[in-house]
Amino acid sequence: MNDYKATVAVIGLGGIGGVAAASLCHGGCHEVVACGRRPLDRLRLERPEGEVEVPIRTLTDPQDASPVDWVLLVTKAQDTASAAPWLERLCGPATRVAVMQNGIDHAARVKPFIGEAIVVPTIVYYNGERIAPDHVRIRHIGDNDMLAPDTEDGRAFAALFENVPISVGLSADFTTLAWRKLMINVVVNPITALTRLRQGVLQHTDIRNLTRQILDEAVAVARADGADLKDDEAERMAQFIGGFPEDAGSSMYFDTLAGRPLESRALTGALVEIGSRHGIPTPVNTSLLALTNAVSDANG
Repeated sequence: MNDYKATVAVIGLGGIGGVAAASLCHGGCHEVVACGRRPLDRLRLERPEGEVEVPIRTLTDPQDASPVDWVLLVTKAQDTASAAPWLERLCGPATRVAVMQNGIDHAARVKPFIGEAIVVPTIVYYNGERIAPDHVRIRHIGDNDMLAPDTEDGRAFAALFENVPISVGLSADFTTLAWRKLMINVVVNPITALTRLRQGVLQHTDIRNLTRQILDEAVAVARADGADLKDDEAERMAQFIGGFPEDAGSSMYFDTLAGRPLESRALTGALVEIGSRHGIPTPVNTSLLALTNAVSDANG
């Protein structure tokens, strides 16, 4: 039995980061520290398996941090640069940085801030909700809660969660699956943010039609960018999205209610930009981008 405990720093204690930090602490296999704006000594985690409360060590000043084995970067994509002081102190040449953010091009977004550390892109499927600074909730959405590339570093990331009730799958075709996750995000996030409604809004007939238009454009762009998608991909994805819990929110929904800037440029913006690069029109997504950017700028 391997008694080695990895040192793990979690940057960002929102819904996704809070769930990851609390789950790792509950597993008890690693030395976990949370990096954030306010000190916490405990985290309460609601989960289908039962509620738990765990002690957690937190840092609020990057100057108190030192290099670790793993950094879980769980800020919003647009806040990556603001995490630079943490990354500078936490990353050494042997550090692996798991980028648990929405969007694509994880490595390009993070590389300027981590020196010689290793980027491990991930896809997060579980729905994490931050109910209070010390209280988070997880909803399991698919067969895997997270996904990583089937590489040495991706397998090491999966091993990090071996004794934790968060499942990590591996894939040799990470590009396709990253695009599939982006397709979910460009539907769920803008619609819930603009309507200020949880995911039950996706069941409305008019919204179902809008979902299909968004996905038709997304599939065309994803294929041009190298994703290996099926002929009925848009329909399959629409059905999958339609099965999400009606009371679940989204990151942009919660940010809209809280008056925070939105991830629209990292999500829909990435789709529109890549579509333009390949000469593929995206009128529906371009319209949604204009609307969500307006909300984000007003919140900013």
